[in-house]
Parts: sequence; structure tokens; C-alpha cells
Amino acid sequence: MKSVLLKISLFTLAFLTSMLSTKEPVVENEVQEFQGEAYYFAKSSMDLGRWGARFTEEQKKQVKARMKSRLEKTYVLSFNKEESFFKEDEKLDAMSGATDSWGKNFTQGDSYKNVKNNELVQSQEFYGKKFLVKDKLQAIDWQLGKETKQIGNYTCFKASALLPSDELSWYNFSWDRIRRTEPKVDSTGVKAETPEIPMTQIVAWYSPQIPVSHGPSEFWGLPGLILEVSAGDTTMLCSKIIMNPEEKTEIIAPEKGKQITKEDYQKTVVEKMKEFRNNRMGRSRG
Repeated sequence: MKSVLLKISLFTLAFLTSMLSTKEPVVENEVQEFQGEAYYFAKSSMDLGRWGARFTEEQKKQVKARMKSRLEKTYVLSFNKEESFFKEDEKLDAMSGATDSWGKNFTQGDSYKNVKNNELVQSQEFYGKKFLVKDKLQAIDWQLGKETKQIGNYTCFKASALLPSDELSWYNFSWDRIRRTEPKVDSTGVKAETPEIPMTQIVAWYSPQIPVSHGPSEFWGLPGLILEVSAGDTTMLCSKIIMNPEEKTEIIAPEKGKQITKEDYQKTVVEKMKEFRNNRMGRSRG
């Protein structure tokens, strides 16, 4: 009888040990299997500035039509609990039948974010050279509001923040931005005061119904998926969400390109653009 009881006790102990040892991996698998896809439509406005006064209304329409591939874009964000992968859904330019190769030098590449590890890995290409930008996620001091609105089937809450414009779009460059990096001196050779840093107001709408801290582009860090965000002259709006799609997307960081930080990438591009400018000025003088 004692032998039978001993065998039963050993069997029970082995069974419970087996159950405990397999419980944690099952939970981990559930976390990994949770996945969603969010599709965003981004639209930017274009200010023609002083040149616009010289154009007729018809000419303005033509310019905006040709710039449509740069002003209107679609993106897809694949995400799980901790990671996300954001990429552009490229489309051919309806006017020319070709992609905007010039604009590619100054647009966001495929972007991987890991909110648990505070990690950004983004692929960038500048005039045919591939870079792999590895850095921390953009720090955003969100101010949570009480205002709500409905986006599709989701109740969203408002959040706002103020960010330096150059940090927000660190992969995008303009001559005005490059001029700000050049030291200014007055007629006596005295260095002028550093100009004020341009800031951009951010307004985001997030839904706690999707409890992840992800969002499109640089945006993240709210207690729910960001479904709409406005920054400067650009607004991104989520048009479709698929939770736990039948075909899972493997969320992995880009791997190809010269590894570099955000700061060093900016320095590299600025120096190269200054070189282009100086070469062009040299040829014009010649």
C-alpha cells in the first residue's frame, strides 16, 4: 500500500512540475502571437511662399498635382505588444508613372521600434548610399487631455506635445535647416547669437481599446495605439485596423546599411549637401 501511495505521489509531483514548467512559455507565446496592422493615410499641405504670387490658379493646381506623390502617402504599421515596424506603401506617381526618386533622399525609411528596450532602428538612403540608423526612441513629453472623439469603432483621447522641429523630422533636410547649422558672424567678425530652435506642436488621438504604446512615424509612448496625429503641416489618420491577422508579419529590425546614430547621420547629410552647393557655385563662377 505504501508503495502504491509513493508511486501516486511521485506521479502527481512529476505532473505538477511539468505543468509549472510549461506555463510560462505558453504565456510568452501568447504575447508574441498578439499582432495588429494599422493603415495610415498621410497628407501634407504645401506653401508656395512668395513664388506662389507669380502663379495663376491653374499653375498652382499643376504644381500640387505633380507634388502629390510627396504630399499624400500611405503607410502600414505592424505591431505586437513590444515591437512595431512602420513602412511606406509606395505607389507610382500617377502623373509621371515613376516614383519620386529625389524625395526618397529626405523621407523616412523603414522604421523598427522596440518600446521595451527604448530602441529605434531605421533604414535610410541618401543618394544611393544605405545607412542603418540605430538610436533611442524620440523622447516625447505627452500632455494627456480629457477630450475624446470617435475614429472608426474606437474611442480616442487627445494628447499633445511640443518638440524641436529638427528632432521630429531628423531624416528630412532643407536649405533653411542647413543654414541654421552654419555659424553667423556680424560685420566685425563677432559671432552672432544662436537663433531660436523652431518647435512643432503635436496633437495625437490614441485609443486605450488597443493597449499598446505604438504609433506611426516617430510617435509612441501613449497608453493606447495612436490613430491620428498632426504635426506641423502633416496629418496622419488611421483608415483601417486588422487585429490578429491570419497571416502574421515577422516584425524584425532592418539590417542593411552603414550603422550610424541620428546625430552622425544628420552631420553626414549636411556636409554632403554643403559640398553639392559649393561645387555648383564653383561651376557657375567658372
